[in-house]
Amino acid sequence: MIDKDLIALIKGDMKYIIITVLLSLLGLFANVAITAGVCLALSKAYTGLREFSAYALPVAAVAVGIALRFGTSVLSGRFRLVLGAAVKKSLRENLYGKIVRLGVRSADETRTAGLTQLSVEGIEQLDLYYTSYLPQFFYSMLAPIVLFVIFIFIDWRTALVLLVCVPLIPMSIVMVSKFAKKIFAKYWGKYTSMGDAFLDSVQGLKELKIFGADEARNQKMNKSAEEFRRITMKVLVMQLFSVTIMDLVAFGGAGAGIAVTLTAGGADGPFYALFLILTAAEFFLPLRALGSAFHVAMNGASAGKKILALLKKDEPKWGIAAPQKGAEIAFSGVTYTYDGAERASLKGADMTFTHGCITALVGESGSGKSTAAKLILGAIRPQSGDITLGGIRTEEFSREAYYSALASVAADTYIFGDTVRNNFLLADKDADDGQIWNALKRVNLEAFVRDNGGLDKPITEDANNISGGQKQRLALAINLVPKKSIYIFDEATSNIDTESEAIIMKNVAELKKSAAVVLITHRLENAAGADGIYVLKDGAVAESGKHTELMSKNGEYARLYGAQKALEEGGINHA
Repeated sequence: MIDKDLIALIKGDMKYIIITVLLSLLGLFANVAITAGVCLALSKAYTGLREFSAYALPVAAVAVGIALRFGTSVLSGRFRLVLGAAVKKSLRENLYGKIVRLGVRSADETRTAGLTQLSVEGIEQLDLYYTSYLPQFFYSMLAPIVLFVIFIFIDWRTALVLLVCVPLIPMSIVMVSKFAKKIFAKYWGKYTSMGDAFLDSVQGLKELKIFGADEARNQKMNKSAEEFRRITMKVLVMQLFSVTIMDLVAFGGAGAGIAVTLTAGGADGPFYALFLILTAAEFFLPLRALGSAFHVAMNGASAGKKILALLKKDEPKWGIAAPQKGAEIAFSGVTYTYDGAERASLKGADMTFTHGCITALVGESGSGKSTAAKLILGAIRPQSGDITLGGIRTEEFSREAYYSALASVAADTYIFGDTVRNNFLLADKDADDGQIWNALKRVNLEAFVRDNGGLDKPITEDANNISGGQKQRLALAINLVPKKSIYIFDEATSNIDTESEAIIMKNVAELKKSAAVVLITHRLENAAGADGIYVLKDGAVAESGKHTELMSKNGEYARLYGAQKALEEGGINHA
């Protein structure tokens, strides 16, 4: 089972496989030398020779063979380790590089558990394909030919019988592989889906407890685990069955060769007969070992197919241009429809986001606000129309230059499990403590951080050890340190306290002095102070203008604003 696509992943490391195969062949010659030396010594002893000099040649052959066998085994093991380390490093770099090149879109398309399993256990399994299976495959193809050449000079009939029996093992492997491919594909699929389900259950444990759905989820997980157990048992049964078949073929073939040697009288003397008998198994042992490695290879290849599928995903295209400071973002006839959606999330949208202004996007849920944010971020690309920055299409910029001008603060902005300082250094590696304290002061977190360990205060994964409002303000502070020319606030004030909301909106107003600010919000009161407002409805721009202009039109914006005001005042009066 040779997969050209999988081999192409390690082109630079193929030399290690070639060296390992050559060392295995040297080891084979060493085994032959040892066997020949022992047989020759026994033959001389059988004829009654007692002189020490008569045994010099066989002893030398055995000694050289043992030394060569030991040396090749040690070197082969070392080169396998080097190959394994190089392969894992190369694959993980390729996989990580691909995820980076896919950009923010990869977070939406590939689940965390699946990525983790691919980059850790998947690569470990694929490593075995390269370090165990491939060297054994090439060695198994060459070893019988080498032995046939040696045997044919001793007894051509035995050599021919053994060579004819050798292909029976690959034939049995091919027969098993047709069944095995389906099983291993299901096995890896069940494994990754179970990992995804387990991660979902752990992350949503609080909600499961609140909804009283933990028992139902437990039963679902038990069902998934049982399905994985069954497919695992099928894998084990298949492996045991194939090993049994290969053993029958290997030992049966060796037995046939020995029978020919004993009955046909092809060997000239006991030395040759004993040598043929002892080395007959060497025809089949490499292929027998290949059969054992085959199951590992199948599992690794299944993981490799998933890795290849990820590596072959289309990447967003980028150019080489660099954005100019102060350039405005413009949507021109932009349309985007998600896979399987009945209608476009954004259709024919014309919008402009100007430097030095706050431009708000408002509308009901599903109107296209977050889709517009994703388009600006480059997570998705318009299916028709253009998005330009300073008149240049966004895909013509280099990825690094484009994102160096962009900052995004969303309701779900991720905070890493690290110190406060290190989270800031991720955004700007050159940020000093003074800049960090200034940013914390701007979001009213300076006193809190100073009283709780300073900049070395540890933040747990996704900031679970601070409040939601503090998390949002910290996310904003981190984005304030690197100077950006475009800021996107995507529902950055949702589900937080009024104090945190006011602090964030104050900073939003200050940022417009040096940047273009895109404000996506469900709170129309926050949008009222924007320099421009786009009202989205069913993916289209229904209205645009300033707050007072839109209210005077008495259209969609006025309806939404009035309904929200009435709801808020009703809640206040009720309280």
